Amino acid sequence: MDLIRSELHIGLEKPVKLLHVTDSHITLVDDCDDERKHELAKRFDSADIVRYLDEHVAYAEKNCDIMIHTGDLMDFVSHANVETARRLLKKDVVFFIAGNHDYSQYVGEAWEDKAYRMNSYMKMGYGLGVPMFFNARVVGGLNIVGIDNSYYLFEEWQLTRLKKEAEKGLPMILAFHDPLFEQSLYDYHYKIHPNGTCTYLVGCDEEHLGRYDEFRAVQQRPDEPTKRMIEYIKQEPLIKAILTGHLHFSYESNLTQTLPQFVTGGEFDGTAREIIVD
Repeated sequence: MDLIRSELHIGLEKPVKLLHVTDSHITLVDDCDDERKHELAKRFDSADIVRYLDEHVAYAEKNCDIMIHTGDLMDFVSHANVETARRLLKKDVVFFIAGNHDYSQYVGEAWEDKAYRMNSYMKMGYGLGVPMFFNARVVGGLNIVGIDNSYYLFEEWQLTRLKKEAEKGLPMILAFHDPLFEQSLYDYHYKIHPNGTCTYLVGCDEEHLGRYDEFRAVQQRPDEPTKRMIEYIKQEPLIKAILTGHLHFSYESNLTQTLPQFVTGGEFDGTAREIIVD
């Protein structure tokens, strides 16, 4: 286990310990799957991934108050992946919000939008047995709120739900798959991927989208509900931190002077982040 340790000081009466994992990319297949899915299954080593998942759950059950998984638990939808994901998500310690690959019937075979997402959701048998689009749980005086932004967009109903969570008056930790745009994260992404076609960040303005190729610019251009969500997140004082993944590397930065964003690397290589919130 490659464990990163972070701290978040927000004035809780009693510390809460979180384990953040993301981007497992389970690639299990069986005789029910076609040749292409068997080829996709070679992208990651599922034996190692399942071992890491079990290790992280065991660690969280012993040492943490909650394990937060911010998506891409599966690399694509298959019977074996869905069954394994459902087994994991039954654990009381695990909190989950979906990533884009959790809806991928293959990988990159189609334009991914709400209709595609719902088609995949139905193929799983109504999802993975837990909320995938919006999720919330109170742990030790913290309100953990997961929001599915896996296609680089937020929806108006999600903003309405988030405002309802704020009415509880508890400090909130937001969890979603795709990080929000922040200049140093944008710059760091291009530093380590100088020939990249995009940065995979939510909320890039037109100036920053200028470096993207046309497909990625169209895919990741924020719409009005997304802009309103980001504006609300930045100004809501009860939101104390954001946990994200998607980029397969770890990074910490601030969206505002008081709002940190933690990006955690892929669980497929054993990475997890432990955060003590006090």
